[in-house]
Amino acid sequence: MNDLVKDRQYQTILLLCAIYAGAVLLQGAIKLAVNMYRSWIGECAIRKLRRRIRALGAASAIASTAPEASGVEVSMIVAEVEPVGGFVGEIISEPLAHGGTLLSTFAYLLHLDAWMTLAASAIFVPQFVFVPLLQRAINRRTARRVQLLREVSASVVGAEDQAAEAADETRIARVFRLNMGIYWLKYSMNFLMNFGNHLQVVIGLLLGGWLVLQGHLAVGSVVAFISGIAKVKDPWDELVDYFRNMAVTSLKFRMVADAANAIAHDELPMTPEGKLNAGRGNREGRAAAPDR
Repeated sequence: MNDLVKDRQYQTILLLCAIYAGAVLLQGAIKLAVNMYRSWIGECAIRKLRRRIRALGAASAIASTAPEASGVEVSMIVAEVEPVGGFVGEIISEPLAHGGTLLSTFAYLLHLDAWMTLAASAIFVPQFVFVPLLQRAINRRTARRVQLLREVSASVVGAEDQAAEAADETRIARVFRLNMGIYWLKYSMNFLMNFGNHLQVVIGLLLGGWLVLQGHLAVGSVVAFISGIAKVKDPWDELVDYFRNMAVTSLKFRMVADAANAIAHDELPMTPEGKLNAGRGNREGRAAAPDR
């Protein structure tokens, strides 16, 4: 635009706009192809897990006679394999895309000013402490939630009576409380991360302003640094979500694999208290679990 005002060369604007439009079109086409490919991988993994669990259930004597095992099989086929298979589709593409964006942005910030970049990066340090702690608490609630939903599925498949209905009502209420606890932990984590991101802007303004007063930095560099900090938030949040999903998905897969082992070895996948059976199926049946 400066050249347009100075030299009246509109052709340059046409060329740059054409290049920009072409780059956006290429980026969108690549993103479309990647999204479709990873969705296909995820659905293939879900289909394979469902077929494997169904085959184990069909070959198991206890799955055809015990409502507990049948209920767990239904729960796994209908709901539990969805997040596992969906994560398989993005297990490589997500960290590559967002990690690459984060590294390139930090390289740009270092080019602007190394001290401001190091100071802003220090805000990430507390997140390495509270994010794992909160995630472990979420994982414990997720595991208990899956167990309760399996018990409800087993009760639906089995004989209905007033005692079973009352027990299901209690389980559903506990699932509600567990879900609300998960939401509280999740959104508290997001609140702390967002607060840290805004602190990075504060540090950029304070330190950058001091460097400008000392004559060590130009005002334009401070403005560019604040703009770059804003570009860090999205890829960093996506990477944190990726590792959070990986932790939860690993937990869910272990629960699916242990239950499948129990069914394959004609054992109940849960005790009456809703815990995974720790019998022979969990010790010797690893080979019968869904393909890892």
